[in-house]
Amino acid sequence: MGACFPKRSIQGRSWQRRPLNQQAGAKINGMLQRAQELLRNVYGYARFRGRQEEVIATALAGEDALVLMPTGGGKSLCYQLPAMLRPGLGVVVSPLIALMQDQVAALKQLGVRSAFLNSTLSFQEQRGVQEDVANQSLDLLYLAPERLLQEETLALLANVPLAVIAIDEAHCVSQWGHDFRQDYLGLNILRERFPGVPRMALTATADALTRREILARLELNGAKQFISGFDRPNIRYTVRAKADANAQLLAFLEDRRHEAGIVYAMTRKKVEATAQLLAERGFTALPYHAGLPTHERTEHQGRFLYEDGVVIVATIAFGMGIDKPDVRFVAHVDLPKSVEAYYQETGRAGRDGEPAEAWMVYGLQDVVRLRQMVDQSEAGEEHKRIERAKLDALLGWCEVTACRRRALLEHFGDGLAEDCGNCDICLTPPQTWDGTEEAQKLLSCVYRTGQYFGAGHVIDVLRGKDTAKVQQRRHQNLSTFGIGADRSEVQWRSVLRQLLVQGHLHADAERYGALRLTAKSRPLLKGAERIRLRQDAAAKPPRKTTPKPAQDVAPENQGLWDKLRDLRRRLAEEAGVPPYVIFHDATLKEMVRLRPSSAEELLTLHGIGQTKLDRYGSVFLKALRVHEEG
Repeated sequence: MGACFPKRSIQGRSWQRRPLNQQAGAKINGMLQRAQELLRNVYGYARFRGRQEEVIATALAGEDALVLMPTGGGKSLCYQLPAMLRPGLGVVVSPLIALMQDQVAALKQLGVRSAFLNSTLSFQEQRGVQEDVANQSLDLLYLAPERLLQEETLALLANVPLAVIAIDEAHCVSQWGHDFRQDYLGLNILRERFPGVPRMALTATADALTRREILARLELNGAKQFISGFDRPNIRYTVRAKADANAQLLAFLEDRRHEAGIVYAMTRKKVEATAQLLAERGFTALPYHAGLPTHERTEHQGRFLYEDGVVIVATIAFGMGIDKPDVRFVAHVDLPKSVEAYYQETGRAGRDGEPAEAWMVYGLQDVVRLRQMVDQSEAGEEHKRIERAKLDALLGWCEVTACRRRALLEHFGDGLAEDCGNCDICLTPPQTWDGTEEAQKLLSCVYRTGQYFGAGHVIDVLRGKDTAKVQQRRHQNLSTFGIGADRSEVQWRSVLRQLLVQGHLHADAERYGALRLTAKSRPLLKGAERIRLRQDAAAKPPRKTTPKPAQDVAPENQGLWDKLRDLRRRLAEEAGVPPYVIFHDATLKEMVRLRPSSAEELLTLHGIGQTKLDRYGSVFLKALRVHEEG
């Protein structure tokens, strides 16, 4: 498959954008009709989703765009179709090798002429890709920003026509975003080196500040902005106060055996310990962090993509650009750094639109540790101020007492007309209580102990514990000693966590997390205001369950479902691609439900275009027929 227009011989440097006249408008409409045909015949989709068609029309008209769509919302189609329809090569800037390889493998399965150029290729393979570019025999080329900005690469691209330049994961250009990449800062050169080529910046996660910075740093002057809704209604959000994180995680995962998922932890040590714990409990769990040898990281990522039911335990080094559609859960055993980071990480669940879980536990130590990391960083004060604000926003979201999804969407300037009914708060509304007296006791104890100690010692004094440190400091003589003996350590940690989140206390990084009163605490201490606190939900014991059958597959169809999945796995192994690149689960489920008996009927299924019908149609039809006859 190639572009449907003749290739130009050289990049048109004098070409300038002009307002669309009637003739140009008719041409764009014709190309959009062709885009609809490609959508059906190549990708196997009956219609565009959301604002995809508008974005594609903008690129076809030669105009720049900023595209914000939720993970799984179909961003890649927005630049892949213009690359196939406009004259020339589509260049895609991507930050991760795994993302390039995954997308190119999927495109080749669809019959789209595509390649990537990165360090995983041998010298001869790289030369081959460069020759394909020079010969204008590709529709799409994927590059990392550092490779694109090399003078050799820029010179190569300057001698061929370019259809579109797509900058994926564009939030990486923002120094205030959650995933800044230094190499992205040089991409503003694309405007100067390739004038007239439409550029498209795409991301799933960017607040208003980050969006403004993307436009400014990439010099996308006058770009059209397409800001789609942030809601992922298939994801259920659950946040719990951390008690015993390992036990809580095991309880959450107990009825999710044999499902693919990601567990995020803050440190490499915790990643490895958590992966070992899950493996000992019978899960196929693998660690992933930047400290592992490259070959081991590659192997673990490959198993996650190619095998069913693998759980990756990872730091934030894992996940960006992972297209695996059937990730059924993303769990956090530590607090991420911001709402943006949380949204990006949880967005890796349920890309296929099927039900998925975003589950998190967080506690007092998470709050203190992350604030210390911000305070002790070498960044400038302005950057620290923004990072503190981002962390405060996340902490406030964790403690909300109304619909969690509505609060999440409101952070991004989006919203819901009514509560979602699919988050922990909607399903089990939290109880609140008047915590004024307990807050005053705790704040008084911080003051009486000199604002010099961390949470552990302050709570020991409150509960009247006769520890060595208490004796050494003679804190058993304080008026606050033992005034909180009626509450457990867990309950006091909950009060303390919420006072930190609400700004009545500050953990001083310069003094190893020593608690200090803030100006906001004064009216609370003086009785001029009252405070209501959340009642943390009690931890539930692990449930004894049996493995669940595949979602939406009736028990009487389980045999056929297993046969089709096994056939898909064998075909994927032969092709050297992940199983979902052959067909998504949703496509197999339609086969099970509708039992197509002809090529024409297969073509009506979601995700089956002409190329995949030609490659795999006959073997799946045979499997269906044998099952029916058997």
